[in-house]
Amino acid sequence: MMTNPTGRLTQGQFSFLPDLSDAEIAAQVQYGLHKGYAWSVEYTDDPHPRNTYWEMFGMPLFDLRDAAGVMQEMQACRQSFPQHYIRLMAFDATRGVETITMSFIVQRPPQEPGLGLVRQEASGRTLRYTVHAYATDRPEGQRGGAA
Repeated sequence: MMTNPTGRLTQGQFSFLPDLSDAEIAAQVQYGLHKGYAWSVEYTDDPHPRNTYWEMFGMPLFDLRDAAGVMQEMQACRQSFPQHYIRLMAFDATRGVETITMSFIVQRPPQEPGLGLVRQEASGRTLRYTVHAYATDRPEGQRGGAA
């Protein structure tokens, strides 16, 4: 059974939907700002599911009231990294700690490198599986876009 027929990276909210338009992204950001969330823009060329620490673009965006500030930062990141994955993350500090409450991808490379499942046989009948990001087959800085 195929659970991801598009073959796209599915991390964060909205990952099974078509890409959000800038207007839809701004609406989600404004919703988060209305709830008091702080936003950050992050990017990576290694989309491995366990790679939770993407590079932060600029500083976290605290005390904003309008989505335009986050959208401007997102556009600057898109211009700087046109071949990378870019996501927006919203943090809620109401409990005294920074908790991620929203996370979604706002840009994908033109051709997603994908992930492969590697099977390893161990002692006895033990099988181990690992996920291999095809993006890491190329050196850092050369991973985006078509192979």
